[in-house]
Amino acid sequence: MKLLLTALPALILSGCFSTPPVEISNICDLLDRKVTWYQAVKASEAKYQSPKSVQLAIINQESHFASNAKPPRDKLFGAIPWTRPTSAYGFAQVVDDTWRWYQRDSGNSNAERNNFADAVDFVAWYMDKSSKISKIAKTDAYNQYLAYHEGHGGFNSKTHQGKKFLLSAAKQVEINAKRYRQQLSKCSKQLDSNRTWRFF
Repeated sequence: MKLLLTALPALILSGCFSTPPVEISNICDLLDRKVTWYQAVKASEAKYQSPKSVQLAIINQESHFASNAKPPRDKLFGAIPWTRPTSAYGFAQVVDDTWRWYQRDSGNSNAERNNFADAVDFVAWYMDKSSKISKIAKTDAYNQYLAYHEGHGGFNSKTHQGKKFLLSAAKQVEINAKRYRQQLSKCSKQLDSNRTWRFF
């Protein structure tokens, strides 16, 4: 199916944010404050066997955890704000066609790109597709990100080769995923004990 091979969930490496991006040094601190986020990424990991650390590293790279992130507008004549280059939107910076594919394939027809639980479910789902279509291990954050950015057809055709900015971004995703994995190994018990109601 052509759509499976050419879908592009993300095109850019930094977005325009209408909600502020989140700067984090320790993923445990963020997930301790965002209890429902931890519960969501834990559920998506269980559902698709896609590691939490890789999911979170991809979302950090795409939107810095800003719910309404969009690509920056092109400039007309180099100065006047114009149209956006793609329809990418939300935590996971997913374009319209790919989001519709996810909604149909996953059965999550009411999913919203600015909803964190839906966004991590999408990322985990896409990683699962990448493991099947492009034979990428779900623990391989570097190549998972390349397939996420280029689409499966692009990744399989090696369109990422020579794109220094993209290879650098994929390396950063790999570094962050490793750091997040190490951090989560130390705080998972605490995060598991958190309850949503304690924050209300």
